[in-house]
Amino acid sequence: MMNVLVFPCGSEIGLEIHRAVRFSRHVSLVGASSVSSNHGRYVYNRYVDGLPFVDEFCFLQKLNEVVDRYDIDFVFPAHDSVALALARAAGELRCKVIGSPVRTCEVCRSKSATYAALGSSLRVPLAFSVDSPDFPRPAFLKPDVGQGSKGTCMVQSPEEAQFFLKKDPSLIALEYLPGREFTVDCFTDRHRQLRFVGGRRRVRTSGGISVDTAPFDDPRFRSIAETIHSAFCFRGPWFFQLKETALPELALLEVAPRVSGCMGLFRNLGVNIPLLSIFDAADMDVDVFQSEYPIRMDRALDQRFAMDLSFDHVYIDLDDTLILNGQVNVTAVAFLYQCRNRRIGIHLLTRCVEDVESRLENFRLRSLLDTVLCAPKSIPKSRYITKPKAIFIDDSFAERKEVHDSLGIPTFALDMLESLLRERDDGDLLPSGEPKAPVDQAATDDCVKVGRKQ
Repeated sequence: MMNVLVFPCGSEIGLEIHRAVRFSRHVSLVGASSVSSNHGRYVYNRYVDGLPFVDEFCFLQKLNEVVDRYDIDFVFPAHDSVALALARAAGELRCKVIGSPVRTCEVCRSKSATYAALGSSLRVPLAFSVDSPDFPRPAFLKPDVGQGSKGTCMVQSPEEAQFFLKKDPSLIALEYLPGREFTVDCFTDRHRQLRFVGGRRRVRTSGGISVDTAPFDDPRFRSIAETIHSAFCFRGPWFFQLKETALPELALLEVAPRVSGCMGLFRNLGVNIPLLSIFDAADMDVDVFQSEYPIRMDRALDQRFAMDLSFDHVYIDLDDTLILNGQVNVTAVAFLYQCRNRRIGIHLLTRCVEDVESRLENFRLRSLLDTVLCAPKSIPKSRYITKPKAIFIDDSFAERKEVHDSLGIPTFALDMLESLLRERDDGDLLPSGEPKAPVDQAATDDCVKVGRKQ
């Protein structure tokens, strides 16, 4: 079992690493964050809050304390700036860093440095000075060091470009590329062999993040990947982005030596790049196999809830609740299995008084239930709820109101079940988002902030 620390665990990258590795019997994950409000605390069973930012002087000290406390074997960076900082500090860490060498991280962190390194062998966006008579209309401004679409804008004149450059001198002015956009996910092993190249189309993006993506096969992707691979020293996960020019040609937008947020597309084709990277970091030889079937991934905001609610028993209705439209309600069943894992009693409370047992057997639900209670219509359901610290789930508003008014216990409609589902399996979260289980708080009182927080 390898202990792997993911930092920052609440980024889109950190969440993808969690999705990719959480079921592996060879890896135990620990998530860490510098920001108290982040989604990582809802999904990582072992979670460390309050780790300093990488530009704080005590960052390495506090990180090493976490490494020692959890016997961490590897730290998996989940942000571009963190990947660079950890690569630079690799010799001072008491664990290994998953990722590429420091020089690769340094060049890839700067778009202008990336273009300078690859511009003689690959098509890169043309750069312009605002004083140039050839300044394009429109032009695209983006930070030299950045990710996603943060800080980017399109301008129609040199004067407009000057306005934004005064606000952010780090912006570089590039030609506007109107065509389709692609990401190519890659994996390089410890023998410096390029083991996987997978292209995908960025069909729809939100905030610079691909939210609708599908595999896209273009022989040029492999050629471009090999050119980049020969120019840099990679290890583990990396990717690059391309966009079509008006001709159309493929122009290189950026290269990043880290996990991409949508590597989950190829993970669902059998190529789990984060897990491969962990095995490779442990100096294990790996094999790569990709399935072949049509697939497309669409992403949207997910939601998890923090409630200060403790219960030992669940009473749930049958028709239009546990069985819905003639089928098993898989959301309700997922919650009930979650309850079984936590040793919470499960009791069916139904108005159906005929053939209940046979229907439960037919839908293969009987073994999930501790007791089956049939309440005639003339008797309130509250009379049958006798267990302490119980909650009640029913599609009927009238039934829920009667139980709540009579017993004062929490009641839930079907559309409320999502608030009961947990990604973590160590208990509920408080309304503030704080886990009830103990969470390490890395002390930061003695830290001095020296620069921008990422």
